[in-house]
Amino acid sequence: MITKISGKLVSVDITSVTIAADPFEYEVLVPEFVRRQVQSQMGQKVSFHTIHYFDGDPSRGKMSPRLVGFSNHIEREFFELFCSVDGVGVKKALRAMVRPVQEVANQIEQQDAKGLSALPGIGPATADRIVAKLRRKVPKFALLISGADGESPEVSRDVVTETFEVLLQLGHSETQARKLLDAAVAEKKSYKDVDSLVQAVYKIAHQED
Repeated sequence: MITKISGKLVSVDITSVTIAADPFEYEVLVPEFVRRQVQSQMGQKVSFHTIHYFDGDPSRGKMSPRLVGFSNHIEREFFELFCSVDGVGVKKALRAMVRPVQEVANQIEQQDAKGLSALPGIGPATADRIVAKLRRKVPKFALLISGADGESPEVSRDVVTETFEVLLQLGHSETQARKLLDAAVAEKKSYKDVDSLVQAVYKIAHQED
């Protein structure tokens, strides 16, 4: 099972990229939002967190291995969750994910079935199923931070996600935790670990009291 691949980005197509990881070159399928993230990195070393699956008809023995790539494991986790909805699957999810994970997760959390149904290949019935199955599972994904023009954010996605979970454990509601984190991240300081971000959250909260 291939869960991560690193190498030189040698081509970017509409639905896939090619990675040179000597002595091999690998085709990695990517959703549109990932393609936009990496299209300016031609010739550079990149890494993808991957899903390895088999595509085809098993009854006819025609199965081909495929890789789907993401910039981090949180995006990969969300994609797998998205694929778990009845009637979605890998191919439809690849086509649908034209917007960043954060935006899609927000739509699900806000039960915006109309917005979801506007995604390619996702009609009203599928959008309703996505909301029904995932709306209680997506809050941490809605916290993902996107840097301007694809640049790296000041705070890593892992740190934000783990801090969110810590705040929930401390008794904050999802709404309170998000507001506290938004305020801390807006300071545009570098928080390298959960402890430093938690301290910043409570410092800001104390100042506002």
